[in-house]
Amino acid sequence: MNSRESQLKAFDRLLTIMDELREQCPWDKKQTMETLRHLTIEETYELGDAILENNLEEVKKELGDLLLHIVFYAKIGSETEDFDMADVSNEICEKLINRHPHIYGNVKVADEEEVKRNWENLKLKEGKKSVLEGVPAGLPALVKANRIQDKVAGVGFDWEKPEQVFKKLQEELAELQTEIDKNEHDAMEAEFGDVLFSMVNYARFLNINPENALERTNKKFVKRFQYLEERAKGIGKSLKEMTLQEMDVFWEEAKHSGHR
Repeated sequence: MNSRESQLKAFDRLLTIMDELREQCPWDKKQTMETLRHLTIEETYELGDAILENNLEEVKKELGDLLLHIVFYAKIGSETEDFDMADVSNEICEKLINRHPHIYGNVKVADEEEVKRNWENLKLKEGKKSVLEGVPAGLPALVKANRIQDKVAGVGFDWEKPEQVFKKLQEELAELQTEIDKNEHDAMEAEFGDVLFSMVNYARFLNINPENALERTNKKFVKRFQYLEERAKGIGKSLKEMTLQEMDVFWEEAKHSGHR
């Protein structure tokens, strides 16, 4: 791998290119933090896809795209004299040092869970009014549920055993069925939300990332359905012309042909 000197040289090259693009490229000159925002979100999702696919070549490329955006924001910040890349780097360095007293101080920790609890307590000492302040409002609901539960668990508000969470999930499912039987849509939606929240909590106790798990299933379904479409096309039929029983034959083929 590259030496630290080579890594710093490469980063300096990127900063220089960013300076040049901002001065000379008509598109780059026009960009603002607001215009870059949605592109940054897209790049983050593309990185997430590459990680789930375990495509390290794509991970490398997507990390580069994301790094470019970070450098871009820092460049814009320097133009208004609010902050530059050094400020961004030093800010995160200081945060990491302050929140790792077990590495840079005299604090002793027993395990990962104690590290997480200390992390949340330190953030409260820094002036945060709630441990949930660090959960962005704009997160997708599934991701947000996971982060909320992580945050409150960090200060000890949590179940003790997976069996307790599973029992709670069963209770929520029963409450959902009760509302389904009553056919009260608003109550059904509320209970369905409780079931999903409990599922996310149970996933955490099983050390499963629910977002990754669901996306894995999404990708599996897409592959199997596209196989089904190809097989139907191969026999000269559209899916609308086929019965569910006929489609199920190809679906089973997909399940046993590596589309897992």
